[in-house]
Amino acid sequence: HIEGTALSRGQLYISGMIPQWNGERRFIGKAGREFDLAQVQEAARLSALNMLAQAKDALGGDLDRVRRVVKLTGYVNADPGFHDVTPAVNGASDLMIEVFGEAGRHARTAVGVAVMPFNVVIEVEGIFEVD
Repeated sequence: HIEGTALSRGQLYISGMIPQWNGERRFIGKAGREFDLAQVQEAARLSALNMLAQAKDALGGDLDRVRRVVKLTGYVNADPGFHDVTPAVNGASDLMIEVFGEAGRHARTAVGVAVMPFNVVIEVEGIFEVD
């Protein structure tokens, strides 16, 4: 059994979150085949919302404890011809800025991969500085 969060020395680590809502996995397939850029960005946003839900739970229900979003990593299940991996992850990055303002600006890695768990189009993980 792997936990979804780990809190250590003022850093909250959130394991990869997928585009899932009410227990239903969504956005099954590849970027550039089943999904266009806008749809992958929507999937990234949903994954980031799940990440925030995990953070809120780990922080006793208080997202105000987040001081800064330090880093996000996005993994995009990309068809070989899909070259918009970086803008695809913007769906998650933009949400962090919407929620946390300047403290939501972060370092980021965006990677295109050949295979994803459950064949979802994206997975996003994050590191947060917290009180």
